Amino acid sequence: MSEPTALPGPGMPLLPVIPTAGAAASTTDEAAGSTFYEQIGGRPTFERLVREFYRGVADDPVLVAMYPEEDLEGAIQRLTGFLEQYWGGPTTYSQQRGHPRLRMRHNPFKVNPDARDRWLLHMRAAVDSLQLAPLQDATLCDYLERAAHAMVNTFEE
Repeated sequence: MSEPTALPGPGMPLLPVIPTAGAAASTTDEAAGSTFYEQIGGRPTFERLVREFYRGVADDPVLVAMYPEEDLEGAIQRLTGFLEQYWGGPTTYSQQRGHPRLRMRHNPFKVNPDARDRWLLHMRAAVDSLQLAPLQDATLCDYLERAAHAMVNTFEE
């Protein structure tokens, strides 16, 4: 299976490439003829992942402060849509919100190494709850780790 690719921005860390409708082949297992999205169970799997992640965020004082309580469900839907599109599912996220522009969207928030590590802790627990096959687990976690490191925008405490 080929892994999603990343391209460097000018002077920036590696940023994830977001597949569009025609680009889902980058997350396709040609032998199986299906996308990573389909292989791990489609939208229900990504919904479980994101809801479990946000259960951890809700109890984390550093991260929960970044999410308006009245829009937590919106954040859940946006992350679910983004991840399912990235891994070869529907392109609803981009149809509704345009290009993900992850760094720009996270720029208003103080994403320092502590916030990144907390985010990864909760996301790792959420991924573990899915009980994916080892290769699928590693593929998903590799992407999430790279994306989390790319979102760091300050080293201030």
